[in-house]
Order: sequence, then structure tokens, then C-alpha cells
Amino acid sequence: MAERIVIGRIGRPHGVRGDNTVDVRTDDPGLRFAPGTEIATDPAGTGPLVVEQARWHSGRLLVRFAGVTGRDGAEALRGTWLVVDADDIPESDDPDDFHDAQLVGLAVSTVEGTAVGEVTDVRHHGQDLLVIRRAGGGRGELLVPFVAALVPEVDVEGGRLVIDPPAGLLDED
Repeated sequence: MAERIVIGRIGRPHGVRGDNTVDVRTDDPGLRFAPGTEIATDPAGTGPLVVEQARWHSGRLLVRFAGVTGRDGAEALRGTWLVVDADDIPESDDPDDFHDAQLVGLAVSTVEGTAVGEVTDVRHHGQDLLVIRRAGGGRGELLVPFVAALVPEVDVEGGRLVIDPPAGLLDED
């Protein structure tokens, strides 16, 4: 089975006709959410879903899926991840463009070469955050904003990521 890439997450219902807000996680929502497009889901049993209508409203994408009627039908989809096969996503020309799955599992060290841990997740909450499990069984997990100033090097081929943490970021307290 091909690796799956998240293109969105279904949010709360909008109105009474079966529309849902979608938290978009793709750079081409016009293509991914075009009417007639079939989208796989996670959990898989919820889909696949077929886009019936998509429109922007107050900066949010509203999508109506075929066969989903009324607010209750839309509510049943809340929290569902919308995914595509990684093979269906064209390679980016941008060297700073990464899929979450490429980052998870990378070894993390500081610019000085000190082992920090391993990327276990990428969270998208207003800002992209790398979740790092500390090396050597250190306490807790680290959350590092995924910005060039703090993450100057990502070497997917080499299986590593370098961070330049400000004072206090690596403290376990």
C-alpha cells in the first residue's frame, strides 16, 4: 500500500444542508477538492468521499460531499482525515518543501552535533511544530517550531535534521 498524505481534515458542519468546513493541508485545494473528485479517508471506513461542491466562505473551505445530507450527516464526518496516495502528489521544485511522513523518523541533532532525539510527529496548529522524542530516554517531548531560523538543515536522504535551539528550548523543566 502506498504512503498516504493528508490533504485536509473535516471540521464542524456549516449550515443545515450537509456542508463541512475543511482544514486544508494542501497547496492546491482547487485541484484536490474539485467537484467530482473522490477522496480517500482515514479512517478508511468513512470513505471514500466524493466532492459534490466546494467553495470558500470567510477564509474557510466549505465542502459538501455526495450523499451527505443535513447537519447530522455532516457532523458524522467531523474529524475525518482526507488523504491521497503519495504517488499522486507531484514532486516539488522547492527544496524547503517536505511532507510530514518525510520528517517523521529523522534523527535530530544541534548545530554543534549534540544528539537531541527523533522526530515522531508534525503538528499543524497555527504554526508547524516538530514533535521530538528525546534521545536516551530524556523526559517528555520537545516541540520545535519548524522555521528556518530554528531548523537550518533537513537532510531527508541522510535521515537527519539539524536544529539551532534558543537558550532554554532543550531544558527538561
